[in-house]
This record gives sequence, structure tokens and C-alpha cells, in this order.
Amino acid sequence: TGTQIMTDWILRHTGLSGQAGWQKLGQRLGKLDRVLTVLAILMIALFFINADQGMRSLSFTLQSLIDTAPYLIGSIAIAAAAAASGADGVIARAFQGRESMMILFAALLGGLSPFCSCGVIPLIAALLAMGVPLGPVMAFWLASPVIDPAQFVLTVGIVGMDFAIAKTIAAVTIGLAGGFATTLLVRGGLLTIALRPGIGDGGCGGSKVRAAAPVAWKFWHEPARREKFAKSALSTTFFLAKWLAFAFFLESLMLANIPAENIANLVGGNGVLPILTATLVGVPAYLNGYAALPLVGGLIEQGMSQGAALSFVVAGGITSIPAAIAVFALARMPLF
Repeated sequence: TGTQIMTDWILRHTGLSGQAGWQKLGQRLGKLDRVLTVLAILMIALFFINADQGMRSLSFTLQSLIDTAPYLIGSIAIAAAAAASGADGVIARAFQGRESMMILFAALLGGLSPFCSCGVIPLIAALLAMGVPLGPVMAFWLASPVIDPAQFVLTVGIVGMDFAIAKTIAAVTIGLAGGFATTLLVRGGLLTIALRPGIGDGGCGGSKVRAAAPVAWKFWHEPARREKFAKSALSTTFFLAKWLAFAFFLESLMLANIPAENIANLVGGNGVLPILTATLVGVPAYLNGYAALPLVGGLIEQGMSQGAALSFVVAGGITSIPAAIAVFALARMPLF
């Protein structure tokens, strides 16, 4: 019944009817952006099925975009300015020849940065588009969502100092492992190009270096460079905003229909199996690093092992289904 009501509503408000109407509607939708079209259809369907949840999901999506906006704007501005000034080639060359130190630095820096698995994606897109080597980027990408100074303090207060230190060590270790492993894959020719077509040339920055152009730091004095800045900023903003909106919308549905308490109850107990289960359950589930701490602290008091708890919060922090969708839009399949 809900599907029929929605169908009638769409056809009525588009002035179409019958099979020919659906064909014309399909032609019109084909001219629109696919991501935004799917998001709009899902949102409309949700409002027809459950209007209250529709309002909550809409509010959650908009609020999440607002919360992410400072990181989004900053990353886009850096990327667009680098492209307009020609500084992207300089930045790419600065990362060449010392990847080992950059991977170590990126992994350590990741533990200090206040990014979640979704919030870090705009910055990663900017770094890859500028041609920064993939190894250091991956080290930062993996370590960043796991811990930050504020979360470290909160972890100490809720779970304990030992757990907070272990989580920090896990963040840096995972960053190092991922960074060096990625570097080996790049050298083996398996990850030659990181970004999807039209987003930029991630790779190892080879094209940026080979085609280096003179740098104009005050690019706003030249009309052509100002135009390049505007076009780069607009295209990047549209791309990232639409995919993050789609990811946040799915996140709202996950939080509403799959309570974190139910997920965490699957990973109780001691031994190796709960650690494996906690990792497998934590990866697809979205767990806010701050919201997960009271939940995990309570489960530890009820007998959950420290190892399983650490696996759960680390896996849930690094990635999730919403974050994976945003990464899929950004990265080529081998990197994804």
C-alpha cells in the first residue's frame, strides 16, 4: 500500500501517468545526478513509510553535514588553493624520497587528529588529489579515526588508563602496518592510481612532479588561477557533499534500526573467538568513538575481555558501512 501511494504521488506531482509516464520519468531522472537522485528517492520513501524516522534521518544528515563542514571546507580550500597556485606539485615532491619517515609521522599525527572515519575522508581526498604518496596517506587514514587527545582523556575516565594507552598504541601500530603494506603494494604495481577518474591523480604523485608548473602563491591576482580555484572548489564540494550526505543518511538508519547495545551484546565473553567476533561485528557497524565508550565500559564490567573491547572500538572507529560508501566513491577498487 505504501509503495502504491508513493507511486501515485510521484506520477501525480510530475504530471505523468501510465507506462509512458514512467519512461518519461526515467529519462528525466537520467539527467540528474545519480547519487542525489537515489538519496531523494530513499528519503521520500522513508517519509511515506515512517514520517517520524524520515524527519529524524533528515535532521541527522543535515546536522552531520554541518558538523563535518569545518573539515570539509578546510580540506577543499587547501586542495583548490594548491591546484590554483601550482603548489600541489611542490607538496608532492616534498613527500618523495622519505616515505618511511612520512609514514611514521603520519601514523603519529593520526593519533592527534580529531577525525572520525567519515570526517577524515575530505582531507584524504585533498591529500591524494595533490599527489601525496599513498603510504603516508594510508597511515594517517587508518590511525586518525581511532583516537584523539579528547577521546584519550574520556577513555581514561570511563574505561581506564591502560585501555586508553592500548588504544593509542593500536592506532599508531595499525597506521604503521597499513602505511608500509600500502607502500609495498604501490611498489609492486598493484596500487598505481588511487583515485577514481575525474577526482585527481593520487598514485605516487608522478604526474604532478613530471609536469611541475611555476608556483604562484598569490594566485588570486590572476583571473585564470582564480577561475581554476573556483571550479576546483565547486566540483570537489559537490562530489564530497553528496556522498557524505548519502553516507550520513544510511548511518541514521543504522543507528535507528540496529542499536549499538544489540551489536555489543554479540561480542561478550573471553578468549580468542570474542576478539574475532568483535572485529567482524565492529567493522560494518557505525560506532561513534565517544558514544561507544560508556557502552564498552559497561560491557567490560559485565565480563567482556579487554581484548574484545579494544577490537570492537578500534574496528568500529576505523571504518563502517557509511564510511565505506564514501570511500568507494573516492577510491578505485584496489584501494577500496
